[in-house]
Amino acid sequence: MKTAVSQGTKRSAGGSGSKLSAARKKLWRSRYLYMMLLPALVWYIVFMYAPLYGAQIAFRDFMPALGITGGKWVGFKYFIQFFKSEYFFRLMRNTLGISLYSIVVGFPIPVILALLMNELRNERFKKGVQTVVYLPHFISAVVVVSLINAVLSPNNGLVNQMIQLFGGDPVHFMANPKYFKTIYVLSDIWQTAGYGSIVYLAALTGIDPTLYEAATVDGASKWKKLVHITLPCIMPTIMIMLILRMGSVFTVGYEKIMLMYNEATYETADVISTYVYRRAFEGGEYSFSAAVGLFNSIINFTVIMIFNKISKRISEVSLW
Repeated sequence: MKTAVSQGTKRSAGGSGSKLSAARKKLWRSRYLYMMLLPALVWYIVFMYAPLYGAQIAFRDFMPALGITGGKWVGFKYFIQFFKSEYFFRLMRNTLGISLYSIVVGFPIPVILALLMNELRNERFKKGVQTVVYLPHFISAVVVVSLINAVLSPNNGLVNQMIQLFGGDPVHFMANPKYFKTIYVLSDIWQTAGYGSIVYLAALTGIDPTLYEAATVDGASKWKKLVHITLPCIMPTIMIMLILRMGSVFTVGYEKIMLMYNEATYETADVISTYVYRRAFEGGEYSFSAAVGLFNSIINFTVIMIFNKISKRISEVSLW
């Protein structure tokens, strides 16, 4: 009996030792890959995880002179202050409104653009089209907003000149709250749709050509090939990109909005990120701004978890 137990123990120890040895050998064989991964890992630790230590200022009366941990602990004081703020519902409505508007109108555009470019057979013309649609991505927000102001100027803007040509009166688009979301979303689509189509073009190149050949033999039209082959093959990529986009549904970049909005359009233009910027850098309320930013991050994390679970149940495609 004792002999059997001792032999079993030796086998267990030998099994653990062999597994550890195999893991070490595998690690050594892939050492160059891990070395390539190391800079990215260090970057994430330094710029993504280390700053989380400073998130505690959302629960303190932060004073720059006292450091991160020097302020008095106040708990959820600034969260409650934000929830009771007169701007809370306006900020949530505007942020969610602009994000959903961008998703509904803007998300399908890169997919459609990629499908159209994939049908181009003249390589020279295709490269020219890709260059034209990718170029706006590399234009800064300052230049984009300057172009918007020039095109929509009530005095000599192209749009108002067209309106006057047909007998209408000039419209001050940039000072009218009801036009702000549309201007923001359409200009954002123009700037990002081309570059966003790269992911879908890459997915399209991975489709097996024999599927199209078999469909051609069966007499399938281009539309049927699109519906029954192309879209199902790139659907996992579309779902992954949609989940990632939904994960930032409460995040709207403040740079472009701050360049576009003015006091006349605050009603529809002011979002969480611009409000945080004003309270932090114009008002010096760092703890309050940190609390609002942390709340925003928690909401985004919750949304991406929910949509990831929904996607996994419906389409069996998920981030994890």
